[in-house]
Amino acid sequence: MSADRVEEVERSEESGGASADTATTMAATATIRTYPVAPGHRLNVRRGPGTQYAIVRVLPEGARVPIFCQTPGTYVTGPYGTSNIWDNIDDGEFVADAYVNTGSDGYIRPRCS
Repeated sequence: MSADRVEEVERSEESGGASADTATTMAATATIRTYPVAPGHRLNVRRGPGTQYAIVRVLPEGARVPIFCQTPGTYVTGPYGTSNIWDNIDDGEFVADAYVNTGSDGYIRPRCS
C-alpha cells in the first residue's frame, strides 16, 4: 500500500468511514499484475482456450498481459515449454500460457469458471 493510500485510509477511519472520494482514489491506485509475453513473439489472442478458436487480435512484441484466471485447453509448444494452460486476459480473450513468462509451469491464478 502506498503512503498516499495509507493516508487516505487513515483520514477515512478518522471521519468514521470511507467516503466515495476515498473509494474512488483507492480503486484508481490499485494495480493489476501483468506478465511479459516471450521476447520476439507476437501472440495470438483467441476467443477461447484453444487453437481451434478464432483469433480476436494479435499482441505486439514486448506486450504484457494481466491474467485473471486460467483454464485447460489445447496443448501448445512455445518458448516456455509445452502446456495446455490458457490464460484469460480479458472478457472472452485467451492466450497460450506457453508464451507468457509467469515463472511457473503450473497454474498461478484460479481456474476460470
